[in-house]
Amino acid sequence: MAQPLMPHATASWLVDNTALSFEQIADFCGLHILEVQAIADDTAGTKLTGRDPVRAHELTMEQIEKGQADPDYRLQMTKGPEQVRRTKGPRYTPVSKRQDKPDGIAWIIRNHPEISDGTISNLIGTTRTTIAAIRDRTHWNIANIVPKDPVTLGLTTQRELDAAVAKAAKASGVEQAPTDHRLEGDREALIEQLRAERQQAARDAEAAGDEDAGGLGFVDPFRH
Repeated sequence: MAQPLMPHATASWLVDNTALSFEQIADFCGLHILEVQAIADDTAGTKLTGRDPVRAHELTMEQIEKGQADPDYRLQMTKGPEQVRRTKGPRYTPVSKRQDKPDGIAWIIRNHPEISDGTISNLIGTTRTTIAAIRDRTHWNIANIVPKDPVTLGLTTQRELDAAVAKAAKASGVEQAPTDHRLEGDREALIEQLRAERQQAARDAEAAGDEDAGGLGFVDPFRH
């Protein structure tokens, strides 16, 4: 059976917001009932932020109500439009890497200030509010944020980052600044000059060799 995109976060929300049994929640989320018990008791390894499966179009309120009325009712995953559009929205980041997001955001802000907050949001999978807080240094954990390459952290790919940098640079005209086409002509001319000098030197050396050979040709080897 299909499972929610974020089973632990979904289980956390269902525990806090419904009267479903732990068994029903565990069955729907694909978890062991003891995991759900741990989430309910706040003894899980990480404090989870609940994810509403109704807003995510993974479950309907009708099903929740049926489940609350009948402990034997099995919740069914709903394939809604949110899942179809997911590739166009903010990227999903595994729970284990979410703590690295602020470091990745800080790195982009420091090294590529031309990239907009909207692009960073899509690139890292975060909110503009979080980006603004890091940019303004008002983030609650700003003292512990250390800029780190988001590619190294596994938050995005090098290709996606390069594309975002190139797009932002083109939009702001940054890429035009370092390029001075006037130097290209000088460089080509210098190369051509050096090539001509090298060829002339080769011709001179060849001519000198011919003269030496010609001069030696008049020497009588039997004259003593």
